[in-house]
Amino acid sequence: MAAQTVASTTNSAEAVDLGPAAALSCRECGHRVPLGPVFACEECFGPLEIAYDFSAYETEELRKRIEAGPANIWRYAPLLPVPADVADKPNINPGWTKLVQADNLARELGVDAGKLFVKDDSGNPTHSFKDRVVAQAIEAARVFGFTTLSCSSTGNLAGAVGAAAARAGFRSCVFIPHDLEQGKVVMAAVYGGELVGIQGNYDDVNRFCSELIGDPAGEGWGFVNVNLRPYYAEGSKTLAYEICEQLGWKLPDQLVVPIASGSQLTKIDKGLQELIKLGLVEDRPYKIFGAQAEGCSPVSVAYKAGHDVVRPQKPDTIAKSLAIGNPADGPYVLDIARRTGGAVEDVNDEQIVDAIKLLARTEGIFAETAGGVTVGVTRKLIENGLLDPTLTTVVLNTGDGLKTLDAVASDTGLTATIRPNLDSFREAGLAS
Repeated sequence: MAAQTVASTTNSAEAVDLGPAAALSCRECGHRVPLGPVFACEECFGPLEIAYDFSAYETEELRKRIEAGPANIWRYAPLLPVPADVADKPNINPGWTKLVQADNLARELGVDAGKLFVKDDSGNPTHSFKDRVVAQAIEAARVFGFTTLSCSSTGNLAGAVGAAAARAGFRSCVFIPHDLEQGKVVMAAVYGGELVGIQGNYDDVNRFCSELIGDPAGEGWGFVNVNLRPYYAEGSKTLAYEICEQLGWKLPDQLVVPIASGSQLTKIDKGLQELIKLGLVEDRPYKIFGAQAEGCSPVSVAYKAGHDVVRPQKPDTIAKSLAIGNPADGPYVLDIARRTGGAVEDVNDEQIVDAIKLLARTEGIFAETAGGVTVGVTRKLIENGLLDPTLTTVVLNTGDGLKTLDAVASDTGLTATIRPNLDSFREAGLAS
């Protein structure tokens, strides 16, 4: 395969190998532009995404190469827009998280034994799936000569950027809504970068970052989810790759994926389609279900109304990591849910808390609120007859519950307080 190269923004004479990445392609009109730190089509203003040339790969050779790779996302480097030596660079190396066969949860939900799995991405370095996307973005930042790594964030991304920047030797400055959960604020700040609270919700933060990119003050800044977004978004594909490899190179029949911007869901679908085209999995139907919190459910509302346009909402939910009222990939989520025969559903805050506790009680997995959304929606989909309990189903947990303790703290705590003697123990009714 001919190596694709792109010039660094700081040294036009220096070319960097981006593996199979061939160009940026508009998702709307198909217009192609050379690889670079751009995210919107100059023809129609549609979103740009990475287009690849996989033509030189032979299926079994590629499979062996992947299986011999490191136990992180760089095992899939041949399918990602990264240099060939990416695994040798300072990176937080996320991925290869557990796919848990959730038989206890399955019994509670009425799913057949051996058919329900939880992809638990809380095991990443900063305890959320955002480490995957940031790992991709920081490699693009190196290529394009950026010196500051930044983002707009609902919390998890801020921590992932801070950690990745610290490891790679970048300056970081990230922007968050001023009222995020304290756990996420601390985790984002501890890495030593600059953390800035914006008075407003995530959509206000995102608008500010878009303005900063066009201002001289933002020169040299790589915003992972704005001007580096095409590269950043590819990190979510690795969830699809891992799930299929961990299932023995098989597609799951059904997936339940949380929706914030919608990018994760669309890139999981892209990853599944790439595996099919490469012959790494058998081509057969699968369904993708989107999950939202009722207090921020613009995609779910549009799906249920049969609309193609997603109308923005003002977020009001405990699931702050999903609280994006104007999701950029919302229309594409609708397309995928309908094309695959899935659906988009939502649950309220009480149901989210119940689902967090259910997953913890049955499988020992403490999910953040986004995981409560996916488990709660899975239960609702089964009750409504939309999700088949006899088929292989993968539910995503994208973050650690230690980040959102407030959601369950009010009614979770000590079972009893006793004196240090057996009589007190028995009086408390704790003896078996």
